[in-house]
Amino acid sequence: MKLAVVLFNLGGPDSVEAIEPFLFNLFNDKAIIGAPQPIRWMLARFISSKRAPVAQEIYGHLGGRSPLLEMTQDQANALREATSLKFGENVEVQTFISMRYWYPMSDDCAEKVKAFEPDHIVLLPLYPQFSTTTSESSIKDWHRAAKKAKINAVTTTVCCYPVNNGFIDAIADFLVPQIEQASQTGKPRILFSAHGLPKKIVDGGDPYQWQVEQTAQAVVEKLNRDGLDWWVSYQSRVGPLEWIGPNTEDEIVRAGKDKVPLIIVPIAFVSEHSETLVELDIEYRELAEEHGVPLYLRTPTVATHPKFIKGLSDIVFNHITQDGDVMPEGKIKICPNSHSRCICKG
Repeated sequence: MKLAVVLFNLGGPDSVEAIEPFLFNLFNDKAIIGAPQPIRWMLARFISSKRAPVAQEIYGHLGGRSPLLEMTQDQANALREATSLKFGENVEVQTFISMRYWYPMSDDCAEKVKAFEPDHIVLLPLYPQFSTTTSESSIKDWHRAAKKAKINAVTTTVCCYPVNNGFIDAIADFLVPQIEQASQTGKPRILFSAHGLPKKIVDGGDPYQWQVEQTAQAVVEKLNRDGLDWWVSYQSRVGPLEWIGPNTEDEIVRAGKDKVPLIIVPIAFVSEHSETLVELDIEYRELAEEHGVPLYLRTPTVATHPKFIKGLSDIVFNHITQDGDVMPEGKIKICPNSHSRCICKG
């Protein structure tokens, strides 16, 4: 048997010249801007041209390019090895990367999967918490590309895994020593920071915020420490719309007023990229210093932590040994019915 595992991620510009077209692809996605064409195309062109100089400054801290593809490739390699070991010699496992807004995108990936001639495909977003703006957008674009490439293999989809044991264990492993370090300064505050969304998307039934909160709660339970001071917040707010909150920047300012050491945990990112390496490590650190936060720490993303990779391989194994189409890591749907935009069929 031949198994293809397709990993979805956002993607990032691989050069300074790619920054504006990357932004255009992002804002031209109907899941990001819901306006009809050609209005969406015009808005995407306008916004990407305006934001490109700001983005160039951000990526300038990273050598003019995003490290996301290389990090995702490391995860793909580690997952292939772990999954091959789990299945044994009777299953040939290959992993593929499909980025949403920069290369390799769905069409590139689909051609490689087609050439592999798999018997089964597992679609695995590297977004632990489901959102219509991330996982669903990537999944829809993959199906378009797969149809174009005439891929007919049995395909199952992982919609989310917000409380996967491996994911939670990996976060806790990074967090424990930082709690110990910060405790030398005072009682630390843990801030689980996730990328934000416009409030209207969540109000429309998107389960992302609920799932982020489930992840944070699971980490706190794993830590099993009394009296933890912890909060969930949301970063990267842009534009005039009202976004879900509280805002990470506001929470950093509050920590400065309270004079508490602060540990930032990137709860919705599994790879390092501009929003961790620049926004969290540079911009928010400067904000913390400006407002008198006595200690500012940031946990690494789970990346290729062995427990996280094992968790992903367990999910892949479950998806080809259970019946179903679109499921979380088990057969049971986890989102409350009020989250109407959940696509899980478990």
